[in-house]
Amino acid sequence: MDVARTFRACPEQSEGSGNTELKVGATVVARRPEARVDNGRRMIYPIVKYGQEVLEKPSAPVTLFDGNLEKLVADMFETMYAANGVGLAAPQIGISLKLCVIDASCGKDANSRIVLANPEVITMEGEQAEEEGCLSLPDFRAKTTRPLHATVRAQDIAGKEFNLSGEGLLARAFCHETDHLGGKLFISHLSRLKRDSIKRQIRRMIKAGEW
Repeated sequence: MDVARTFRACPEQSEGSGNTELKVGATVVARRPEARVDNGRRMIYPIVKYGQEVLEKPSAPVTLFDGNLEKLVADMFETMYAANGVGLAAPQIGISLKLCVIDASCGKDANSRIVLANPEVITMEGEQAEEEGCLSLPDFRAKTTRPLHATVRAQDIAGKEFNLSGEGLLARAFCHETDHLGGKLFISHLSRLKRDSIKRQIRRMIKAGEW
Protein backbone atom coordinates (compact mmCIF):
# COMPACT_ATOMS: atom_id res chain seq x y z
CA MET A 1 0.00 0.00 0.00
CA ASP A 2 1.23 3.46 -0.90
CA VAL A 3 -0.42 6.56 0.52
CA ALA A 4 0.97 9.61 -1.24
CA ARG A 5 1.50 11.87 1.75
CA THR A 6 3.26 9.15 3.71
CA PHE A 7 5.20 6.86 1.49
CA ARG A 8 6.96 7.17 -1.78
CA ALA A 9 10.48 8.52 -2.12
CA CYS A 10 12.63 5.55 -3.05
CA PRO A 11 16.37 6.16 -2.80
CA GLU A 12 18.77 5.00 -5.48
CA GLN A 13 19.19 1.22 -5.57
CA SER A 14 21.90 -0.97 -7.09
CA GLU A 15 21.16 -4.13 -9.01
CA GLY A 16 22.24 -7.65 -8.12
CA SER A 17 22.11 -10.83 -10.18
CA GLY A 18 21.35 -14.52 -9.80
CA ASN A 19 18.35 -16.19 -8.20
CA THR A 20 17.30 -18.77 -5.64
CA GLU A 21 14.16 -20.79 -5.06
CA LEU A 22 11.70 -20.03 -2.29
CA LYS A 23 9.70 -22.91 -0.84
CA VAL A 24 6.72 -22.83 1.50
CA GLY A 25 6.36 -26.38 2.70
CA ALA A 26 7.45 -28.65 -0.15
CA THR A 27 6.23 -26.36 -2.92
CA VAL A 28 8.37 -23.88 -4.84
CA VAL A 29 6.27 -20.70 -4.89
CA ALA A 30 8.75 -18.27 -6.43
CA ARG A 31 12.21 -17.86 -7.82
CA ARG A 32 13.80 -15.03 -5.89
CA PRO A 33 16.11 -12.66 -7.75
CA GLU A 34 19.13 -11.60 -5.75
CA ALA A 35 18.42 -8.61 -3.55
CA ARG A 36 18.91 -5.02 -4.53
CA VAL A 37 20.69 -3.17 -1.75
CA ASP A 38 19.22 0.05 -0.36
CA ASN A 39 21.20 1.66 2.47
CA GLY A 40 21.77 -1.66 4.19
CA ARG A 41 18.25 -2.99 3.62
CA ARG A 42 17.76 -5.80 1.13
CA MET A 43 14.89 -5.55 -1.31
CA ILE A 44 14.49 -9.26 -1.75
CA TYR A 45 11.64 -9.22 -4.29
CA PRO A 46 10.75 -6.89 -7.15
CA ILE A 47 7.22 -5.48 -6.90
CA VAL A 48 4.76 -6.96 -9.41
CA LYS A 49 2.94 -4.25 -11.38
CA TYR A 50 -0.71 -4.08 -12.36
CA GLY A 51 -1.45 -6.22 -15.40
CA GLN A 52 0.04 -9.42 -14.00
CA GLU A 53 -2.46 -12.22 -13.44
CA VAL A 54 -1.34 -12.90 -9.87
CA LEU A 55 -2.74 -9.52 -8.80
CA GLU A 56 -6.22 -10.24 -10.13
CA LYS A 57 -7.02 -13.68 -8.78
CA PRO A 58 -7.84 -14.90 -5.25
CA SER A 59 -4.83 -16.18 -3.33
CA ALA A 60 -4.44 -19.60 -1.74
CA PRO A 61 -4.66 -19.87 2.05
CA VAL A 62 -1.53 -20.22 4.16
CA THR A 63 -1.54 -23.77 5.57
CA LEU A 64 2.05 -24.28 6.72
CA PHE A 65 3.47 -22.11 9.48
CA ASP A 66 7.15 -22.96 9.49
CA GLY A 67 10.63 -21.51 9.05
CA ASN A 68 10.09 -20.94 5.34
CA LEU A 69 7.08 -18.77 6.12
CA GLU A 70 9.09 -16.82 8.70
CA LYS A 71 11.77 -16.15 6.09
CA LEU A 72 9.19 -15.07 3.55
CA VAL A 73 7.64 -12.65 6.05
CA ALA A 74 11.05 -11.17 6.88
CA ASP A 75 11.79 -10.72 3.17
CA MET A 76 8.39 -9.09 2.64
CA PHE A 77 9.08 -6.51 5.36
CA GLU A 78 12.46 -5.68 3.80
CA THR A 79 10.89 -5.41 0.34
CA MET A 80 8.14 -3.14 1.71
CA TYR A 81 10.58 -0.85 3.53
CA ALA A 82 12.84 -0.59 0.48
CA ALA A 83 9.81 0.45 -1.60
CA ASN A 84 8.73 2.98 1.05
CA GLY A 85 5.42 1.22 1.68
CA VAL A 86 3.37 0.66 4.81
CA GLY A 87 1.75 -2.53 3.54
CA LEU A 88 2.61 -5.37 1.19
CA ALA A 89 0.62 -8.44 0.14
CA ALA A 90 2.25 -11.63 -1.10
CA PRO A 91 0.66 -11.37 -4.60
CA GLN A 92 2.55 -8.09 -5.02
CA ILE A 93 5.80 -10.09 -5.09
CA GLY A 94 4.30 -12.77 -7.33
CA ILE A 95 3.33 -15.23 -4.59
CA SER A 96 -0.33 -16.23 -4.50
CA LEU A 97 -0.73 -16.68 -0.75
CA LYS A 98 -3.15 -15.04 1.69
CA LEU A 99 -0.37 -13.25 3.51
CA CYS A 100 0.42 -9.60 4.08
CA VAL A 101 2.62 -7.40 6.23
CA ILE A 102 1.85 -3.91 7.53
CA ASP A 103 3.84 -1.26 9.38
CA ALA A 104 2.12 2.11 9.65
CA SER A 105 5.26 3.56 11.28
CA CYS A 106 7.27 2.99 8.07
CA GLY A 107 9.89 1.04 10.00
CA LYS A 108 10.32 3.53 12.83
CA ASP A 109 8.64 1.38 15.50
CA ALA A 110 9.28 -2.37 15.67
CA ASN A 111 6.08 -2.81 17.69
CA SER A 112 4.05 -1.58 14.71
CA ARG A 113 4.99 -4.57 12.54
CA ILE A 114 1.88 -6.65 11.77
CA VAL A 115 1.72 -10.01 10.02
CA LEU A 116 -1.67 -11.19 8.75
CA ALA A 117 -2.08 -14.73 7.44
CA ASN A 118 -5.48 -15.64 6.00
CA PRO A 119 -6.99 -12.30 7.10
CA GLU A 120 -10.64 -11.37 6.89
CA VAL A 121 -12.16 -7.97 7.63
CA ILE A 122 -14.98 -8.77 10.07
CA THR A 123 -16.24 -5.31 11.08
CA MET A 124 -16.18 -1.88 9.46
CA GLU A 125 -17.44 1.40 10.89
CA GLY A 126 -17.48 5.00 9.74
CA GLU A 127 -16.00 6.40 6.57
CA GLN A 128 -12.84 8.17 5.44
CA ALA A 129 -11.94 9.48 2.01
CA GLU A 130 -8.22 10.05 1.51
CA GLU A 131 -5.78 9.83 -1.37
CA GLU A 132 -4.59 6.26 -1.76
CA GLY A 133 -1.99 4.56 -3.92
CA CYS A 134 -0.45 1.14 -4.41
CA LEU A 135 3.09 -0.14 -4.88
CA SER A 136 1.78 -2.22 -7.80
CA LEU A 137 0.38 0.94 -9.43
CA PRO A 138 3.32 3.32 -9.06
CA ASP A 139 2.57 7.02 -9.57
CA PHE A 140 -1.21 6.51 -9.67
CA ARG A 141 -3.18 7.83 -6.71
CA ALA A 142 -6.80 8.76 -6.16
CA LYS A 143 -9.14 9.70 -3.35
CA THR A 144 -10.57 6.39 -2.12
CA THR A 145 -13.34 5.81 0.41
CA ARG A 146 -12.58 3.29 3.14
CA PRO A 147 -14.00 2.56 6.59
CA LEU A 148 -12.67 4.76 9.40
CA HIS A 149 -12.50 1.77 11.76
CA ALA A 150 -11.91 -1.86 10.79
CA THR A 151 -11.29 -5.15 12.59
CA VAL A 152 -9.54 -8.11 11.01
CA ARG A 153 -9.47 -11.75 12.02
CA ALA A 154 -6.25 -13.47 11.00
CA GLN A 155 -3.50 -15.88 12.01
CA ASP A 156 -0.07 -14.83 13.15
CA ILE A 157 3.26 -16.20 11.94
CA ALA A 158 2.84 -19.22 14.23
CA GLY A 159 -0.71 -19.94 13.04
CA LYS A 160 -2.48 -18.58 16.13
CA GLU A 161 -5.79 -16.85 15.36
CA PHE A 162 -6.36 -13.30 16.62
CA ASN A 163 -8.51 -10.23 16.07
CA LEU A 164 -7.01 -6.77 15.60
CA SER A 165 -8.73 -3.39 15.27
CA GLY A 166 -7.40 -0.22 13.69
CA GLU A 167 -8.53 3.22 12.66
CA GLY A 168 -7.47 5.79 10.13
CA LEU A 169 -4.39 4.72 8.17
CA LEU A 170 -4.28 1.29 9.81
CA ALA A 171 -7.92 0.57 8.95
CA ARG A 172 -7.19 1.66 5.38
CA ALA A 173 -4.18 -0.67 5.24
CA PHE A 174 -6.23 -3.62 6.55
CA CYS A 175 -8.77 -3.13 3.77
CA HIS A 176 -6.21 -2.39 1.05
CA GLU A 177 -4.09 -5.48 1.76
CA THR A 178 -6.98 -7.90 2.24
CA ASP A 179 -8.36 -6.66 -1.08
CA HIS A 180 -5.10 -7.75 -2.70
CA LEU A 181 -5.55 -11.26 -1.33
CA GLY A 182 -8.95 -11.44 -3.03
CA GLY A 183 -7.56 -10.27 -6.37
CA LYS A 184 -8.70 -6.64 -6.06
CA LEU A 185 -6.77 -3.39 -6.27
CA PHE A 186 -7.74 -0.01 -4.89
CA ILE A 187 -8.86 1.20 -8.31
CA SER A 188 -11.84 -1.18 -8.03
CA HIS A 189 -13.24 1.30 -5.47
CA LEU A 190 -13.03 4.25 -7.88
CA SER A 191 -15.65 5.44 -10.31
CA ARG A 192 -15.72 3.61 -13.61
CA LEU A 193 -14.60 6.80 -15.36
CA LYS A 194 -11.55 7.25 -13.13
CA ARG A 195 -10.68 3.54 -13.19
CA ASP A 196 -10.88 3.36 -17.00
CA SER A 197 -8.73 6.48 -17.29
CA ILE A 198 -5.97 4.86 -15.19
CA LYS A 199 -6.18 1.64 -17.20
CA ARG A 200 -5.87 3.56 -20.48
CA GLN A 201 -2.79 5.36 -19.23
CA ILE A 202 -1.22 2.06 -18.19
CA ARG A 203 -1.97 0.49 -21.58
CA ARG A 204 -0.21 3.40 -23.26
CA MET A 205 2.76 3.00 -20.93
CA ILE A 206 2.94 -0.74 -21.64
CA LYS A 207 2.85 -0.07 -25.39
CA ALA A 208 5.66 2.47 -25.00
CA GLY A 209 7.72 0.07 -22.90
CA GLU A 210 7.45 2.29 -19.83
CA TRP A 211 5.60 -0.14 -17.49
